[in-house]
Amino acid sequence: MHHANHFYGHAHVMAAYCGLDGEPPRIAGYLQHGWNVVDGLGAGTPYVSGRPIFVWSEQTRRRAWSMGRRYATVVGAPFLYLLRMEGPGDGGPREGTIWYPFHGWEGQHIAGDHQRLIDEILETEDGPVTFCLYWHEYRDERVRRRYERAGRVICHGYRGFRWRDTDPEFLRSQLTELRRHRRVASNRLSSAVLYGAAVGCEPAVYGDPMHLAGEVRATAERIRRQWPELHGVSPDPSSAAESALAELGNDVLASPAEVRAMFGWDS
Repeated sequence: MHHANHFYGHAHVMAAYCGLDGEPPRIAGYLQHGWNVVDGLGAGTPYVSGRPIFVWSEQTRRRAWSMGRRYATVVGAPFLYLLRMEGPGDGGPREGTIWYPFHGWEGQHIAGDHQRLIDEILETEDGPVTFCLYWHEYRDERVRRRYERAGRVICHGYRGFRWRDTDPEFLRSQLTELRRHRRVASNRLSSAVLYGAAVGCEPAVYGDPMHLAGEVRATAERIRRQWPELHGVSPDPSSAAESALAELGNDVLASPAEVRAMFGWDS
């Protein structure tokens, strides 16, 4: 199993959906671990030609095909499988905004003015703000303290790396927090914004987009052009949710038996 299949507990969610207990079996291929606008593989991911790629949406499959990835299969996002298992929720009251600042990772650090972003968020949002930092920024005390001075700060957990320290409850923790908030927002369109829109949050994407070291900025600009319905301070929630569900593959989710067959779990 490629170690990225364990990120965010994705393999654990899919195994639970299939009725499998304990550690998830090896997935016979690469499972897309985050929303992206290329072939579903993470940036710089080593790929063995001919191995299956399990992507979230038909649009991603078409991009993968155009890039020479002939073995891409659409399965949908693990987050939506979690929703199938968890049900619609209790419908309790929602308050305030959960805000996900754009983040770095082991291979690329973020560059931008966090304080300027915080000031804009507090001027824009009506109600309490929960800042959800990615583990990479959460562990940076200087960054975390800036956000702690402005509001509640949380982290959904560690993504995991090379099969170690994966938090299998990551997505469930994220789902719980999203359902507590009226709005979900970020300075970049991301998996978190799509998840929030999918569970009834009013989405927003605004503020200094910041940048990763060495990133191709044309890609970020294309995202803003291609998904205008998800950008701005107050996009139309209905249009945004429809687009988010399409990107997550809501119309292509497989049955447990189909997942087991695709992933090589029948045995």
